[in-house]
Amino acid sequence: MTMDQNMLSEQVARVQGFFFYHGKTKYDTWLSWSVVFNSTQHKGALNIMGENAFMEPTRDLPVVGGTGDFVMTRGIATFMTDLVEGSKYFRVKMDIKLYECYY
Repeated sequence: MTMDQNMLSEQVARVQGFFFYHGKTKYDTWLSWSVVFNSTQHKGALNIMGENAFMEPTRDLPVVGGTGDFVMTRGIATFMTDLVEGSKYFRVKMDIKLYECYY
């Protein structure tokens, strides 16, 4: 993950986890991601889990916890699909708002 759209920008975090397609009447995914930070500013991970209706322009997914600097964090991660290139590549813009954090 980077702070802007340039792939050559400095990495601030990485995402690990999974997503899978589900639903018979609409196209969406269910995902469980950990956004892992390892920088001088933050150490730890944010956990995001929920339904991602990726055909919608914006969607809100819950931040359900974290580790390190983000232990017991709660919040909302707003996803916006920024770029789609077929079924092989997509880029997602994420805006994360934390409303409960204990570090």
